[in-house]
Amino acid sequence: MDAASLLTGLLLGALLATAVTLGVVTLSARRRPEGSGLEPVHESLDHLHRLLAGMERARATAHGELREQMGTVGQTSDQLKHETAALVTALRTPHVRGRWGEVQLRRVVEVAGLLEHCDFVEQPSGVNDQGAGVRPDLIVTLADGRQVIVDAKVPFSGYIEAVQATDQAVRDQRVQMHARQLRAHVDALAARRYPTAFRPAAPFTVLFVPSDGFLTTALEAEPGLLEYGFARDVVLATPSTLLALLRTVAYSWRQERLARDADQVLEVGRRLHARLSTLSGHLTRLGSALGTTMTRFNETVGSYERSVLTAARRFDDLGIAESPVPEPEPLEATIRALRPEAPASPDSFDLLEDDEPLVARDGTGG
Repeated sequence: MDAASLLTGLLLGALLATAVTLGVVTLSARRRPEGSGLEPVHESLDHLHRLLAGMERARATAHGELREQMGTVGQTSDQLKHETAALVTALRTPHVRGRWGEVQLRRVVEVAGLLEHCDFVEQPSGVNDQGAGVRPDLIVTLADGRQVIVDAKVPFSGYIEAVQATDQAVRDQRVQMHARQLRAHVDALAARRYPTAFRPAAPFTVLFVPSDGFLTTALEAEPGLLEYGFARDVVLATPSTLLALLRTVAYSWRQERLARDADQVLEVGRRLHARLSTLSGHLTRLGSALGTTMTRFNETVGSYERSVLTAARRFDDLGIAESPVPEPEPLEATIRALRPEAPASPDSFDLLEDDEPLVARDGTGG
């Protein structure tokens, strides 16, 4: 029940109550002396009159607002109808229909997380094995280097006519036409032989249907349409199924990049290990050389003490020399050898100063 009907009912009820009240007042006036007891009745009638006037004003205001709202709804409906007709007219044009399919395909690819010119390429050109030039809408590159070809030019004028049909028989006829159009497009797509124009490519072509409703309606008339496409190496995919496929491709690309990074880390580690081995060899030879040098120094000191210094002391004994000849001290040190079989823990050394050596916590130097 709307506001106008409710106000009309209340007004009729108030009028009926007024008539009953006036009837009672008339009967009372006939039975009572003139002018006695009529003042309360007049007051009640005045109050009722004011109440009815307020209800009438409220009803008029509500009716005006309702009329204004209905006018706005009517204008919006007309505008929506006009825009819908313009959209339907535009979608009947093959160029606009193809462009809309390309935009839908691009949105699905972006949502899947693929990168342009890295994971996919739009509108590439190629030549198939029959020498004919082909140009699919999209080529998705898999992690193993293979390519998946996607085409988005799908006719759906029959679907639009089926949606606009008011008669069930006409709708069924247009749905059948839509299924035939999609089937014919599968044949045309298979005849283009996209996989032979781009190598290495997967041995099938993805036919992108921009809306799930397009494919669902076609399957109502021809349930075997998917199998028909599979037999001709054409896979029919809606936005939901293609998104799942592309997300799988994006995941494989991420795993490939992680594996490639891991291989690079492994190669750097191998090079570092080889260089550490070379440096360890240099340190070992340097330590051996230092040990040999100290041995030769001590031997030279001993020969000097035995052969030369004895004769020099004779000058000291004769009082010829002004000062005694200094005596060199032999070197007493041990060269620490590298022990790869027992590497030291990183926590077992404390770095004191930049110019100080590493000192082990057990007190031994190195």
